[in-house]
Amino acid sequence: MKISAADVKELRDLTNAGMMDCKKALLESHGDFAKAKLLLKEKGKSQADSKSARIAAQGMVSIEVNEPKHLAIILEVNCETDFAAKDDYFIEFTDTISKLLLSTNIETIKELMDAAIEGFNNVEEYRIFVVAKLGENISIRRFRRIFFDGTLGTYIHGRKIAALVDLDIDNTGLAKDLAMQIAALKPEYIDQGEIPDEMIETESRILRLQAEKEGKPQEILEKIVTGKLNKRLNEITLLGQEYIKDSDLKVSQLLKKSNANVNLFVRYEVGDGIEKEEKNFAEEVKAQVDASE
Repeated sequence: MKISAADVKELRDLTNAGMMDCKKALLESHGDFAKAKLLLKEKGKSQADSKSARIAAQGMVSIEVNEPKHLAIILEVNCETDFAAKDDYFIEFTDTISKLLLSTNIETIKELMDAAIEGFNNVEEYRIFVVAKLGENISIRRFRRIFFDGTLGTYIHGRKIAALVDLDIDNTGLAKDLAMQIAALKPEYIDQGEIPDEMIETESRILRLQAEKEGKPQEILEKIVTGKLNKRLNEITLLGQEYIKDSDLKVSQLLKKSNANVNLFVRYEVGDGIEKEEKNFAEEVKAQVDASE
């Protein structure tokens, strides 16, 4: 059976699938457009399933804010390579999901994947469509809905690191500076009062064992351990860190000068905590070429 170029173009316009995929679907369905569309949909699902186990540790983060509602969304979406993370389909997918979360009350990934979205039956179907386009596994890793009480500061670095902070005073400049601080120095807690006792005890025990192994005199051992422990705890707390714009100033001192407090902060970094598959540059290029064929 001969399939005309016009028919292939019509099916492509309807499905946005590749030209060769459209031609194959029309041949297999003997020119039946409804069957051809179903075949393309099934092929996309099959491709997505075959890629779903592959590690997706690249991607991008985004922040959306609704000031009148005092609501912010922070989101991370992953793919396999940095090439795909820069693709228009992937960027549009991430931005669309971020806006959807801002306009709904979705609280979990499962709710999100089942949610209706324009142009598709649900978000999962949209994800499968983008997987077929990019030839890579894509996953919506995490998101948070943040209701802020004061001034929200946000900062995104290269769409790889996103940070937001809720400040209890009206000072947008300070809020933005703190968001940059959080993005750069990745604190885990606001202050030492938030750190779990077990973590402090474990860290203290490790430092004591190290000091003993180094043969430090017993009379100064506790002082050494206390000093190193305090330094470590300051590194992982926002208020204990040196201010990135003035190393002579602690963030706690900066906040005190402004009579301000931090209500909360959130920091997302693409792939943080994911065990990444080692790939060299040539392999990433080849993966992209193979996916585009």
